[in-house]
Amino acid sequence: MKAVTRTKYGTPDVLEVKSIAKPIPNDDEVLIRVHATTINRTDCGILSGKPYIIRAFVGLTKPKDLVPGTDFAGQIEAIGKNVKAFKAGDRVFGFHDEGLQSQAQCMTIREDKALTIIPDGITYEEAAASAEGAHYAYNFIDKVDLKEGDKVLVNGATGAIGSAAVPLLKHFGAVVTAVGNTKNMELIKSLGADRTYDYLKEDFTKDTEKYRFVFDAVGKSSFPKCKHLLLPKGVYISSELGPNAQNLYLPLITWFRGGKRVIFPLPHSCKRSILFMAKLLDSREFKPVIDTTYPLEKVAEAYTYVASGQKTGNVILSLS
Repeated sequence: MKAVTRTKYGTPDVLEVKSIAKPIPNDDEVLIRVHATTINRTDCGILSGKPYIIRAFVGLTKPKDLVPGTDFAGQIEAIGKNVKAFKAGDRVFGFHDEGLQSQAQCMTIREDKALTIIPDGITYEEAAASAEGAHYAYNFIDKVDLKEGDKVLVNGATGAIGSAAVPLLKHFGAVVTAVGNTKNMELIKSLGADRTYDYLKEDFTKDTEKYRFVFDAVGKSSFPKCKHLLLPKGVYISSELGPNAQNLYLPLITWFRGGKRVIFPLPHSCKRSILFMAKLLDSREFKPVIDTTYPLEKVAEAYTYVASGQKTGNVILSLS
């Protein structure tokens, strides 16, 4: 089978598409023919090995997996003898932030991992685009006590995380102010944003509104810059470590001080996220944003585009 491979950390230049042996499922695993996966920020971090903290999970000196990839959508080709929840022919999708070796024509995964059925009427591309970014967006919300009517500002509302965060916040009844660029203003409104900021034309940090939560889904702001936007007990969450990795230690400092806080959204329960997203896809309460689809042979180009920070929503790698 064809697969994206690499044996060291680096830029997209280290990626090579080549033929490798097709995996054989263990007794508790399923074999999946992958139709679509995304190239995302998690993938870019695993490719570069930066920030270095990521290497504690994916390999200290070199990648532990030959094939990259963190999410997928495809069809089950075979199952292990102990598998009960799935059968050959099932259309499934899933995600694991430490890597799944999913950027290949076939992959295996245990049936008890973050794996579930794709709802009828949802394409493989839509399913794959409802995994990584949506998982992190859901983890933002999971870290706070969100109540209906709470005002939330989302910076970076057009990335994979932000474009998932806006409709998820609306699902839970929040009043959302979304920050994005000029070309995506109509997209942000279609996602359900109540107010919008075009960061190319105006500085959202000068907003006079006060928010219970500020979610920086792109990691390009900071707590000091956004603190004045928060209500007295408001919370700031970022998808990145922040300047000098401040988002790792500010949660402790702000917790001791009381008042406005920083929370680091350490993700957990990929399975919970995937099951939740499957329900929203089935009810048509969520529709992922897809920017571009690349063929397998242009995987390095896809990584370069994602790493540039210019994408809108999700970038798909097609293996159909």
